[in-house]
Amino acid sequence: MAVEQRIGLTLWVNGKEHLLEASPRWSLADVLRHQIGLTGTHVGCEQGVCGACTVLLDGQPTRSCLMFAIQAQGHEITTVEGVTPTEGLSPLQQSFQSHHALQCGFCTPGILLTAEALLADNPTADEEEIRAALSGNLCRCTGYQFIVDAVLAAREQRRDA
Repeated sequence: MAVEQRIGLTLWVNGKEHLLEASPRWSLADVLRHQIGLTGTHVGCEQGVCGACTVLLDGQPTRSCLMFAIQAQGHEITTVEGVTPTEGLSPLQQSFQSHHALQCGFCTPGILLTAEALLADNPTADEEEIRAALSGNLCRCTGYQFIVDAVLAAREQRRDA
């Protein structure tokens, strides 16, 4: 049986440097979950369709199941753990809780990161723009109205702050 080749890999995740050894064929999602231990990045379809594996790569939503970990070297990666305060919830997470915008929670990290990126790029996003941004994130448990309501409320809270 052949031994799988591993290479040295440096990833900058949630503001911390991680020095790893990984196979060149491992996805970013697998490295985040199984080597770094950031299990908030969920793997659903493994085809980039569901959005559960979404992370922010240099602030932009990226499907980590479609990206080799080696491709992420030199980029800033943010996972849901990176937007969660040490104590409590972020304003967007709190809005999701207040608006009942989640059920099982499997899709929630990807949706949260997509919404974070949208509000960072477009703090005045309207409902249509929010729906368009979230259209690549699938939720099998709930309707999307509560999710959209939560993002709209977080947008208002950011504007008022």
